[in-house]
Amino acid sequence: MKTYFTTLIAIVLFSCQNSAQISKEQQAVINANPIEVPLENGKARAYFASGCFWCVEAVYESVKGVEEAISGYSGGFTDHPTYQLSNTGRTGHAEAVEVIYDPNIVSFATLVDVYFASQNPTQVNGQGPDHGSQYRSIIFYQNNSQKNIIEKKKAALAKKLNAKIAAEVYPFQKFWVAEDYHQDYEKLHPNNNYIKNISIPRLRRFQAKMPEILKENH
Repeated sequence: MKTYFTTLIAIVLFSCQNSAQISKEQQAVINANPIEVPLENGKARAYFASGCFWCVEAVYESVKGVEEAISGYSGGFTDHPTYQLSNTGRTGHAEAVEVIYDPNIVSFATLVDVYFASQNPTQVNGQGPDHGSQYRSIIFYQNNSQKNIIEKKKAALAKKLNAKIAAEVYPFQKFWVAEDYHQDYEKLHPNNNYIKNISIPRLRRFQAKMPEILKENH
């Protein structure tokens, strides 16, 4: 999704910022009280960041009980982030998805399992070829129950792999919907080189791990 040159610029810009100020602002986000999103028409919402949102959106939309996954930005301190601003690494936001799901069909715990099964859980600040803080892994919780589920699964995975798990755990604050052209990108652009070489192989690897939870048409 990014060229090497664009990624290099983002890394340079990020490293040239006032890191103390960024740390202070980001810490305020991490320390905030979580906001719980109410059910709407019986559907719940969950939020995950795991590298390129094109990939993550497609993964979750293949899961039974998921109505829709929406690409956007979350985890940062900048209002109204855009794709261009996010790529600088200076907004604090990561590319994220909002997962709209039926909790009677698929649980939040299963969505967390999907999260870890669909990524390299030890890769810091990125997934695959995408690098930078805007691609870091974050799982967002809306209450203590969700936080406990995330932390237990993260600890169990760390023990199983005997490795540090890169995913950060944040209280959910706000989700900013990405530009229209990012929505359903994998579905609408199957011949795009990034989609063919990165997104679809990532989706297939996940599907092979958890075939029992997939929709019939996947």
